[in-house]
Amino acid sequence: MDAMITREEPTATPQWKPLSAIDRRIVGVLIEKAKTTADQYPLTITAIKAGANQKSNRAPVMQLDTETLTDALDRLRAWGVVTEVQGGGRVPRYRHQMYAWLGVNKVELAVMTELLLRGAQTVGELRGRAARMEPIADLASLRPHVASLCAKGLLIRLTPDGRGCVVTHALYPPEEFDRLRAKYPASPSIASQARSQPTGPPQSPRSAVATDGAADGCSTGPVRDGVFEQIAELRDALKAVRAEVDWLKQQWVAHATTGQNEANPSTP
Repeated sequence: MDAMITREEPTATPQWKPLSAIDRRIVGVLIEKAKTTADQYPLTITAIKAGANQKSNRAPVMQLDTETLTDALDRLRAWGVVTEVQGGGRVPRYRHQMYAWLGVNKVELAVMTELLLRGAQTVGELRGRAARMEPIADLASLRPHVASLCAKGLLIRLTPDGRGCVVTHALYPPEEFDRLRAKYPASPSIASQARSQPTGPPQSPRSAVATDGAADGCSTGPVRDGVFEQIAELRDALKAVRAEVDWLKQQWVAHATTGQNEANPSTP
């Protein structure tokens, strides 16, 4: 049973694409419960509802009804994200197919699950939270998995790499991602390296995001009308102006000081 439910490595070419907030919550719950309460998995729609609406380990907190969940499950089944399990006249149960759909391994899926359930967070927070589903001893242990997810286009860096770096998943629809990006203005280093502009919803990992060439390989997300490049150029120009103003100030102070000394020579 467990072997059928949980696969450590992907078995097919990833087919992921953007998901709505409700769809993300459902698949996040299915993965979380498969990893943390395997004896109760696959889940009934009642269990999915309880997991989707719980107040802990969720952001934002939702109040989804059965009809909404049923519609979403039908949609996810059509996309091959979720399958229904029938057995012995019991109520239908559902299990995820996210290993194959995303093309990830166990730890990578745990990382993605936390991002699906909570949204953007720091890498340090992500390590502590994902460790409840899969063993992740420390940040050093997490970094190769983060790099792998970045390379697959599934994880996006919202702030510059380093201490407190904020990351999120790449499964947001374009309009939702735009709202998220507005909360995290790009740094000049990110902006100056962004090069591509997607024209629609991604159909594969490489069309989902624009890469910034950073050392960790993380993506910075869609770029609209080259605005990030323009911001980078303006910031560079501003730095040059500030440097010139500082030099002029130094020259003025030096000249004023020299004039003062000549007017008031010191007495021995």
